[in-house]
Amino acid sequence: MNTSTTRYLKRTAKAVLLIGIAFVAVTALLVFSLRWINPPSSMVIQNWERHSGRTARHSWRPLDKISPNLQIAVIASEDQKFPDHFGFDLSALRKALTENRNRTRGASTITQQTAKNLFLWNGRSYIRKGLEAWFALLMEIFWSKERILEVYLNIAEFDEGVYGAEAAARHHFGNSAQRLSRWQAGLLAAVLPSPKRMSAGRPSEYVQGRAFTINRQARQLGGARYLQSM
Repeated sequence: MNTSTTRYLKRTAKAVLLIGIAFVAVTALLVFSLRWINPPSSMVIQNWERHSGRTARHSWRPLDKISPNLQIAVIASEDQKFPDHFGFDLSALRKALTENRNRTRGASTITQQTAKNLFLWNGRSYIRKGLEAWFALLMEIFWSKERILEVYLNIAEFDEGVYGAEAAARHHFGNSAQRLSRWQAGLLAAVLPSPKRMSAGRPSEYVQGRAFTINRQARQLGGARYLQSM
């Protein structure tokens, strides 16, 4: 290897290292700041607005203004180990990959879903999954579990163009997120896997059955008392 090639490789390695350090610093600072600053929007909301040409329904509410019924319902539905893991449920991931290699949502934790919806684009590439894991790790380091759940409930999609618990409660039931009943919360949690195909306001028999199962699991977890373990 000649001298010019060696110098080129050293410069390239140095540039890559500096880019990596800058990326880590910028993303860490971004996530750290969002521990206190409420994001005005998210990547998933902005993407929907850009493609639809419409304004999404979205209204931020602090966690104490969102019914505990919905908080425990989404945990029962999406991530029952949420208070205990550090962003990743490895046992659920192994199970999902074993049972169906095309179905990994069941292994995606609330932290991962929040990272994906807040910071990233839709897709299944290894780069996107790697970034999702990185942001999920940063969130677990810098945020409390309550903060993760709060952001998740404020940016999750509950219908076409309807994002967050408050907009969903108004849209489907005509009341506030703070006043959601246990059954209404179960219905909202039931449509999370596919909010464009399923409706909480006009639930099919499948959605009603799923909501019943979610509410039963929420009771088995301990109901609102379970939230105190976060």
